[in-house]
Amino acid sequence: MPTAIIADPISKQHDPGWNHPESPERFDAVWRALRNEGLLDMALTLAPRRATEEELAWCHDPDYIAQVRHEIQSGMTQVSTGDTAVSIRSYEVAQYAVGAVFRAVDAVMEGEARNAFCAVRPPGHHACPGRGMGFCLFNNVALGARYAQKRYDVERVLIVDWDVHHGNGTQDIFYEDSSVFYFSTHQAPLYPFTGWEDERGRGSGEGATLNLTFPAGAGRAEIMDALENKLEPAMEVLRPDLICLSAGFDSRRDDPLGHMQLTDTDFRDMTSFMMRLADTYCDSRLVSVLEGGYNLHGLASAATAHVRELIFGNR
Repeated sequence: MPTAIIADPISKQHDPGWNHPESPERFDAVWRALRNEGLLDMALTLAPRRATEEELAWCHDPDYIAQVRHEIQSGMTQVSTGDTAVSIRSYEVAQYAVGAVFRAVDAVMEGEARNAFCAVRPPGHHACPGRGMGFCLFNNVALGARYAQKRYDVERVLIVDWDVHHGNGTQDIFYEDSSVFYFSTHQAPLYPFTGWEDERGRGSGEGATLNLTFPAGAGRAEIMDALENKLEPAMEVLRPDLICLSAGFDSRRDDPLGHMQLTDTDFRDMTSFMMRLADTYCDSRLVSVLEGGYNLHGLASAATAHVRELIFGNR
Protein backbone atom coordinates (compact mmCIF):
# COMPACT_ATOMS: atom_id res chain seq x y z
CA MET A 1 0.00 0.00 0.00
CA PRO A 2 1.21 3.54 -0.69
CA THR A 3 1.81 6.45 1.64
CA ALA A 4 -0.94 9.06 1.48
CA ILE A 5 -0.11 12.76 1.47
CA ILE A 6 -2.90 15.16 2.37
CA ALA A 7 -2.10 18.79 1.69
CA ASP A 8 -3.93 21.66 0.11
CA PRO A 9 -2.88 25.22 -0.78
CA ILE A 10 -5.87 26.48 1.20
CA SER A 11 -3.58 26.29 4.22
CA LYS A 12 -1.76 29.34 2.83
CA GLN A 13 -4.92 31.40 3.35
CA HIS A 14 -4.18 31.39 7.08
CA ASP A 15 -1.85 34.37 7.33
CA PRO A 16 -0.62 35.38 10.81
CA GLY A 17 0.99 38.50 9.42
CA TRP A 18 4.32 39.90 8.33
CA ASN A 19 7.44 38.22 9.73
CA HIS A 20 5.47 35.67 11.75
CA PRO A 21 7.37 32.37 12.14
CA GLU A 22 4.28 30.26 11.35
CA SER A 23 4.02 31.69 7.85
CA PRO A 24 2.27 30.46 4.68
CA GLU A 25 5.75 29.90 3.26
CA ARG A 26 6.01 26.84 5.52
CA PHE A 27 3.51 25.03 3.31
CA ASP A 28 5.37 26.06 0.16
CA ALA A 29 8.68 24.88 1.59
CA VAL A 30 7.37 21.40 2.40
CA TRP A 31 5.34 21.00 -0.80
CA ARG A 32 8.18 22.17 -3.04
CA ALA A 33 10.68 19.84 -1.39
CA LEU A 34 8.40 16.80 -1.68
CA ARG A 35 7.71 17.64 -5.32
CA ASN A 36 11.36 18.24 -6.22
CA GLU A 37 12.38 14.95 -4.62
CA GLY A 38 9.73 13.12 -6.65
CA LEU A 39 7.96 11.93 -3.51
CA LEU A 40 4.56 13.30 -4.52
CA ASP A 41 4.67 11.08 -7.61
CA MET A 42 5.30 8.04 -5.42
CA ALA A 43 2.50 8.79 -2.95
CA LEU A 44 -1.27 8.78 -2.99
CA THR A 45 -2.23 12.46 -2.86
CA LEU A 46 -5.63 13.09 -1.31
CA ALA A 47 -7.74 16.19 -0.79
CA PRO A 48 -8.90 17.25 2.67
CA ARG A 49 -12.47 17.91 3.64
CA ARG A 50 -13.80 20.58 5.96
CA ALA A 51 -14.45 19.41 9.52
CA THR A 52 -17.81 20.43 10.94
CA GLU A 53 -18.36 22.34 14.16
CA GLU A 54 -20.02 19.23 15.60
CA GLU A 55 -16.81 17.31 14.94
CA LEU A 56 -14.65 20.06 16.44
CA ALA A 57 -16.76 19.75 19.60
CA TRP A 58 -15.40 16.23 20.16
CA CYS A 59 -12.33 17.94 21.66
CA HIS A 60 -13.27 21.61 22.05
CA ASP A 61 -15.92 23.47 24.03
CA PRO A 62 -18.77 24.66 21.78
CA ASP A 63 -18.51 28.14 23.30
CA TYR A 64 -14.85 28.31 22.36
CA ILE A 65 -15.59 27.19 18.79
CA ALA A 66 -18.25 29.88 18.44
CA GLN A 67 -15.93 32.48 19.95
CA VAL A 68 -13.13 31.68 17.50
CA ARG A 69 -15.52 31.82 14.55
CA HIS A 70 -16.97 35.14 15.66
CA GLU A 71 -13.63 36.78 16.40
CA ILE A 72 -12.09 35.77 13.10
CA GLN A 73 -15.12 36.71 11.03
CA SER A 74 -15.26 40.08 12.78
CA GLY A 75 -11.75 40.86 11.58
CA MET A 76 -9.69 40.36 14.73
CA THR A 77 -6.02 39.64 14.07
CA GLN A 78 -5.48 37.54 17.19
CA VAL A 79 -7.88 35.30 19.06
CA SER A 80 -8.60 36.60 22.54
CA THR A 81 -7.75 33.34 24.30
CA GLY A 82 -4.04 33.42 23.57
CA ASP A 83 -1.10 34.06 21.29
CA THR A 84 -2.62 32.86 18.01
CA ALA A 85 -2.52 35.40 15.19
CA VAL A 86 -5.22 34.99 12.55
CA SER A 87 -6.57 36.41 9.29
CA ILE A 88 -10.03 36.50 7.79
CA ARG A 89 -9.99 32.90 6.44
CA SER A 90 -8.21 31.29 9.38
CA TYR A 91 -11.32 29.63 10.80
CA GLU A 92 -12.11 27.86 7.52
CA VAL A 93 -8.48 26.91 7.00
CA ALA A 94 -8.30 25.41 10.51
CA GLN A 95 -11.40 23.33 9.74
CA TYR A 96 -9.67 21.98 6.63
CA ALA A 97 -6.54 21.18 8.65
CA VAL A 98 -8.64 19.00 10.94
CA GLY A 99 -10.45 17.51 7.95
CA ALA A 100 -7.13 16.59 6.37
CA VAL A 101 -6.33 14.43 9.38
CA PHE A 102 -9.78 12.84 9.16
CA ARG A 103 -9.09 11.97 5.52
CA ALA A 104 -5.74 10.47 6.50
CA VAL A 105 -7.42 8.33 9.15
CA ASP A 106 -9.92 7.15 6.53
CA ALA A 107 -7.09 6.19 4.20
CA VAL A 108 -5.17 4.07 6.70
CA MET A 109 -8.24 2.51 8.35
CA GLU A 110 -9.88 1.57 5.04
CA GLY A 111 -6.73 0.16 3.45
CA GLU A 112 -6.14 2.88 0.85
CA ALA A 113 -2.76 3.67 2.35
CA ARG A 114 -0.21 2.10 4.65
CA ASN A 115 0.46 5.40 6.42
CA ALA A 116 -0.14 9.10 5.83
CA PHE A 117 1.43 12.54 6.18
CA CYS A 118 -0.72 15.66 6.61
CA ALA A 119 1.05 18.88 5.59
CA VAL A 120 -1.35 21.21 7.39
CA ARG A 121 -1.42 24.56 9.07
CA PRO A 122 -2.21 26.08 11.44
CA PRO A 123 -0.59 23.56 13.78
CA GLY A 124 -2.68 22.15 16.59
CA HIS A 125 -1.00 20.57 19.59
CA HIS A 126 -1.23 23.65 21.85
CA ALA A 127 -5.00 24.01 21.31
CA CYS A 128 -6.80 23.16 24.57
CA PRO A 129 -10.50 22.33 24.95
CA GLY A 130 -11.40 25.97 25.56
CA ARG A 131 -8.35 27.92 24.53
CA GLY A 132 -6.30 28.54 21.39
CA MET A 133 -2.64 29.34 21.98
CA GLY A 134 0.84 28.83 20.57
CA PHE A 135 -0.14 29.43 16.91
CA CYS A 136 -2.93 26.81 17.24
CA LEU A 137 -6.72 27.08 16.91
CA PHE A 138 -7.99 23.46 16.91
CA ASN A 139 -6.11 20.34 17.92
CA ASN A 140 -5.64 18.48 14.64
CA VAL A 141 -4.04 15.33 16.00
CA ALA A 142 -6.37 15.00 18.99
CA LEU A 143 -9.41 15.33 16.76
CA GLY A 144 -7.94 12.73 14.42
CA ALA A 145 -7.66 10.30 17.32
CA ARG A 146 -11.27 10.96 18.35
CA TYR A 147 -12.43 10.57 14.75
CA ALA A 148 -10.78 7.13 14.57
CA GLN A 149 -12.52 6.10 17.78
CA LYS A 150 -15.93 7.36 16.71
CA ARG A 151 -15.98 6.26 13.08
CA TYR A 152 -13.93 3.06 13.21
CA ASP A 153 -14.47 1.90 16.80
CA VAL A 154 -10.75 2.12 17.47
CA GLU A 155 -10.21 1.35 21.14
CA ARG A 156 -6.65 2.52 21.83
CA VAL A 157 -4.68 5.31 20.16
CA LEU A 158 -1.06 6.28 20.73
CA ILE A 159 -0.10 9.90 20.09
CA VAL A 160 3.64 10.58 19.90
CA ASP A 161 4.76 14.22 19.89
CA TRP A 162 8.39 15.01 19.06
CA ASP A 163 7.92 18.76 18.56
CA VAL A 164 10.43 20.84 20.51
CA HIS A 165 7.51 22.28 22.50
CA HIS A 166 5.23 20.29 24.77
CA GLY A 167 1.77 19.66 23.32
CA ASN A 168 -0.13 20.93 26.32
CA GLY A 169 -3.44 20.97 24.45
CA THR A 170 -3.21 17.32 23.46
CA GLN A 171 -2.27 16.39 27.01
CA ASP A 172 -5.19 18.37 28.46
CA ILE A 173 -7.73 16.80 26.12
CA PHE A 174 -6.80 13.24 27.09
CA TYR A 175 -5.50 13.75 30.62
CA GLU A 176 -8.33 11.71 32.17
CA ASP A 177 -8.77 9.29 29.27
CA SER A 178 -6.97 5.94 29.28
CA SER A 179 -7.98 5.16 25.68
CA VAL A 180 -5.42 7.63 24.28
CA PHE A 181 -1.80 7.39 25.39
CA TYR A 182 0.10 10.67 25.00
CA PHE A 183 3.90 10.50 24.77
CA SER A 184 5.98 13.67 24.36
CA THR A 185 9.66 14.46 24.10
CA HIS A 186 10.41 18.19 24.35
CA GLN A 187 12.87 20.82 25.46
CA ALA A 188 12.36 22.18 28.96
CA PRO A 189 12.09 24.79 30.21
CA LEU A 190 10.45 26.18 27.08
CA TYR A 191 7.02 27.44 26.02
CA PRO A 192 4.37 26.53 27.13
CA PHE A 193 6.21 25.54 30.34
CA THR A 194 4.18 22.36 30.86
CA GLY A 195 4.89 18.70 30.29
CA TRP A 196 6.96 17.85 33.33
CA GLU A 197 7.62 14.22 34.08
CA ASP A 198 5.29 14.13 37.08
CA GLU A 199 2.36 14.96 34.78
CA ARG A 200 1.14 11.42 34.17
CA GLY A 201 -2.63 11.73 33.80
CA ARG A 202 -5.46 11.81 36.29
CA GLY A 203 -8.33 9.55 37.29
CA SER A 204 -8.91 6.84 34.70
CA GLY A 205 -6.12 8.41 32.64
CA GLU A 206 -3.47 7.97 35.32
CA GLY A 207 -0.36 6.57 33.64
CA ALA A 208 -1.55 7.28 30.08
CA THR A 209 0.58 10.43 29.78
CA LEU A 210 4.36 10.10 29.53
CA ASN A 211 6.53 13.22 29.26
CA LEU A 212 10.28 13.19 28.72
CA THR A 213 11.99 16.57 29.15
CA PHE A 214 15.41 17.49 27.78
CA PRO A 215 17.64 20.54 28.10
CA ALA A 216 18.73 22.74 25.23
CA GLY A 217 21.35 20.94 23.17
CA ALA A 218 19.78 17.49 23.46
CA GLY A 219 19.57 15.42 20.31
CA ARG A 220 19.61 11.95 18.86
CA ALA A 221 20.93 10.02 21.86
CA GLU A 222 18.29 11.38 24.22
CA ILE A 223 15.30 11.08 21.87
CA MET A 224 16.12 7.59 20.58
CA ASP A 225 16.69 6.40 24.15
CA ALA A 226 13.27 7.77 25.12
CA LEU A 227 11.60 6.00 22.22
CA GLU A 228 13.35 2.68 22.71
CA ASN A 229 13.49 2.47 26.49
CA LYS A 230 10.42 4.42 27.62
CA LEU A 231 7.84 4.33 24.83
CA GLU A 232 8.36 0.82 23.47
CA PRO A 233 7.96 -0.98 26.84
CA ALA A 234 4.77 1.00 27.52
CA MET A 235 3.31 -0.14 24.20
CA GLU A 236 3.64 -3.77 25.21
CA VAL A 237 0.83 -2.97 27.65
CA LEU A 238 -1.22 -0.51 25.57
CA ARG A 239 -1.00 -2.36 22.21
CA PRO A 240 -2.44 0.54 20.19
CA ASP A 241 -4.85 0.12 17.28
CA LEU A 242 -3.64 3.34 15.62
CA ILE A 243 -0.60 5.57 16.00
CA CYS A 244 -0.81 9.32 15.43
CA LEU A 245 2.30 11.46 15.28
CA SER A 246 2.63 15.15 16.06
CA ALA A 247 5.55 15.70 13.70
CA GLY A 248 7.17 18.92 14.80
CA PHE A 249 10.44 19.67 13.04
CA ASP A 250 11.40 22.58 15.29
CA SER A 251 13.43 20.06 17.30
CA ARG A 252 15.85 20.05 14.35
CA ARG A 253 19.11 21.91 14.75
CA ASP A 254 19.12 25.58 13.69
CA ASP A 255 15.42 26.13 14.31
CA PRO A 256 14.83 29.70 15.56
CA LEU A 257 12.31 28.69 18.23
CA GLY A 258 14.11 25.70 19.75
CA HIS A 259 17.58 24.60 20.76
CA MET A 260 17.61 20.86 20.18
CA GLN A 261 20.04 19.20 17.79
CA LEU A 262 18.17 16.60 15.75
CA THR A 263 19.27 16.07 12.14
CA ASP A 264 17.48 14.84 9.04
CA THR A 265 19.05 11.43 9.58
CA ASP A 266 17.64 11.40 13.11
CA PHE A 267 14.14 12.18 11.85
CA ARG A 268 14.50 9.36 9.34
CA ASP A 269 15.46 6.93 12.08
CA MET A 270 12.77 8.17 14.45
CA THR A 271 10.23 7.64 11.65
CA SER A 272 11.58 4.15 11.05
CA PHE A 273 11.15 3.37 14.75
CA MET A 274 7.55 4.58 14.71
CA MET A 275 6.84 2.50 11.60
CA ARG A 276 8.21 -0.61 13.28
CA LEU A 277 5.96 0.07 16.26
CA ALA A 278 2.99 0.46 13.92
CA ASP A 279 3.94 -2.75 12.10
CA THR A 280 4.06 -4.60 15.41
CA TYR A 281 0.79 -3.43 16.92
CA CYS A 282 -1.61 -1.94 14.38
CA ASP A 283 -1.09 -3.29 10.86
CA SER A 284 1.21 -0.36 10.01
CA ARG A 285 -1.52 2.26 10.61
CA LEU A 286 0.34 5.51 11.22
CA VAL A 287 -0.93 9.06 10.64
CA SER A 288 1.64 11.86 10.81
CA VAL A 289 0.53 15.48 11.26
CA LEU A 290 2.78 18.49 10.75
CA GLU A 291 3.27 20.68 13.81
CA GLY A 292 6.21 23.09 14.21
CA GLY A 293 9.33 23.82 12.19
CA TYR A 294 10.28 27.43 11.50
CA ASN A 295 13.58 27.37 9.66
CA LEU A 296 12.19 26.96 6.14
CA HIS A 297 15.20 25.09 4.77
CA GLY A 298 15.39 22.85 7.82
CA LEU A 299 11.66 22.20 7.82
CA ALA A 300 11.70 21.19 4.15
CA SER A 301 14.73 18.96 4.56
CA ALA A 302 13.50 17.20 7.70
CA ALA A 303 9.97 16.72 6.37
CA THR A 304 11.39 15.22 3.19
CA ALA A 305 13.47 12.75 5.18
CA HIS A 306 10.38 11.87 7.20
CA VAL A 307 8.13 11.31 4.18
CA ARG A 308 10.80 9.40 2.26
CA GLU A 309 11.02 6.97 5.17
CA LEU A 310 7.22 6.67 5.33
CA ILE A 311 7.26 5.68 1.64
CA PHE A 312 10.30 3.42 1.49
CA GLY A 313 11.00 2.37 5.08
CA ASN A 314 10.74 -1.10 6.64
CA ARG A 315 10.11 -2.89 3.35
